[in-house]
Amino acid sequence: MTNTFHTVTVERAAEAYVLSRGRARFLSIAQAIRAIRTLMPACNATDRQLEEILAAECIIHSVPVVFDATMGDGSETRLHS
Repeated sequence: MTNTFHTVTVERAAEAYVLSRGRARFLSIAQAIRAIRTLMPACNATDRQLEEILAAECIIHSVPVVFDATMGDGSETRLHS
């Protein structure tokens, strides 16, 4: 018996999170970023990069998204799709 562990990429974590929220009214980018950072504390991606990855996955999987994350410069995006 062999023990193999597959590396989880940020993209795969984002896709899994989006798919887990498929039946929700919408996906919160802020909550998704917090979840990915909890799952992957050593993640080097910026919040903006995570936002882009998550948004792309939402489009691919037809999950409504709310851009509610506060960015590093203090601005808050309030776009809905």
